[in-house]
Amino acid sequence: MNSKALTPSEYMTQLPEDRKDVVQKLRQTILDHIDSKFQECMNYGMLGYVVPFTIYPDGYHCNPKLPLPFMNLASQKNFIAVYHMGMYAKKEIYDWFVTEYPKHTTAKLDMGKSCIRFKKMDAIPYALIGQLAAKLSVEEWIAIYESQIKKF
Repeated sequence: MNSKALTPSEYMTQLPEDRKDVVQKLRQTILDHIDSKFQECMNYGMLGYVVPFTIYPDGYHCNPKLPLPFMNLASQKNFIAVYHMGMYAKKEIYDWFVTEYPKHTTAKLDMGKSCIRFKKMDAIPYALIGQLAAKLSVEEWIAIYESQIKKF
């Protein structure tokens, strides 16, 4: 479910009441831990955490008019999702997350290559999401992106 919101604040006000507190807590967790050089914005109809054009003017290879994405947070129809491109591009981060997850919650892990789906709102491992957000600096993410994903 992509939002038509133009700003993160507008996105937050449009959330269903039963999701607002959870998404706000996840949002704040990400903001508290992510490299401050990443920029929060609306990206693909979700809250996005991107490398701004001032740091990486090439933008995203799939659409150079968009900044390089790193993380996203979204309230979907049946779950809340956290997307982390570093897990997709660097297997060590994916493996770390899969290993750490059961240490932080009893909820079953539901994820794809870069998407973590939370269906049980009371079982979200906020501290682990904070650690995940802090795993890569902007510079590290750009280096991984250029070596693993970007088509030259």
